[in-house]
Amino acid sequence: MWGSGVTAVMLTMEFLEVAMNTVNKAAMSKGMSHFILVVYSNMLAVFLLLSSSFFFYRKRIAPPITWSILGRIFVLSLLCCAGQVFTYIGLGYSSPTLASAMTDLTPAFTFMLGVISRMERLDLRSKSSQAKSIGTMVLITGGLVVTLYKGLPITGSPSSSNKLQNELLLLPSSKWVIGGFFLAAHSFILALIFIIQTWIIRDYPSEILITLITCGFVTILSATISLIAEEDPDAWRIRPNIDLVAIGFSAVFAVSLRSIVHTWACHKKGPVYTSMFKPIGMVIAVFMGVSFLGDTLHLGSVIGAVIIALGFYAVVWGKSQEERTVEDKEKCSFESSSPKVPLLQNKCTNV
Repeated sequence: MWGSGVTAVMLTMEFLEVAMNTVNKAAMSKGMSHFILVVYSNMLAVFLLLSSSFFFYRKRIAPPITWSILGRIFVLSLLCCAGQVFTYIGLGYSSPTLASAMTDLTPAFTFMLGVISRMERLDLRSKSSQAKSIGTMVLITGGLVVTLYKGLPITGSPSSSNKLQNELLLLPSSKWVIGGFFLAAHSFILALIFIIQTWIIRDYPSEILITLITCGFVTILSATISLIAEEDPDAWRIRPNIDLVAIGFSAVFAVSLRSIVHTWACHKKGPVYTSMFKPIGMVIAVFMGVSFLGDTLHLGSVIGAVIIALGFYAVVWGKSQEERTVEDKEKCSFESSSPKVPLLQNKCTNV
């Protein structure tokens, strides 16, 4: 009922996403082109997914693909290509922390698009819809608190905190504005991706093949864009350093595993449930910074984490109540169709 398996997998994805943003930021700081990163990571992902699909469908039949499904996947590919490029541009102008913070907008965008597309039920008279709506707003509020409110230091030395503030003051504000704009655009694109993934997976239940075809389209699209936008021929040269690590990490995690998991989660729980894990990424980024980089833990981060936990619980509770209501209606419908249970029929009618 609570979808503990889906929840655990999605939390793991957020941990890996914070690590991926850090690696990609390090590679782009060394001069790697974000256009080339998109091309090579998707190209490598195609080979990984192709071998995985051969293994997965070795003893089973793949569902037949239609032109309608192929057209939807192409639209998904356009969004994925734009989303990846926008992410790396925004990351290049800002930082992994800001990248995690801007994804706090994704649940709000996804909730609005889910209601508009009727993929999410919204009946403010029911407790489940109220919990989902309030929980989504609380999630976003908690993410903004972690991002905008610092508060008193709890752990770490004041010198390290002052050093971090000085480093932020030395960064050009214009670059952070540009980076924030591209990362905000990526949040909206990511919400559209969740909606379209749900639309596709309901009619074509094969996460691996959807991701494989999408990666193929993205490789072609990004290569075309890179040939036009990237004027330096040396940018295509892969060096055995952090560039290679970034390409491998992005191909295995961001393009392959994360896309499959998000499509699977959209199929199991819907787009809003999938998107609500994004504010947790900010808490994970702060936690990893404090644990491994010696960053200072501030009161605002703790308050924001508590608010995010409350919002997360509210959305999960709302989804579980909604699923229970659907299951009860299906059970009542099945039992009322049987002539042997007239008492149950009356009971179901009164529920």
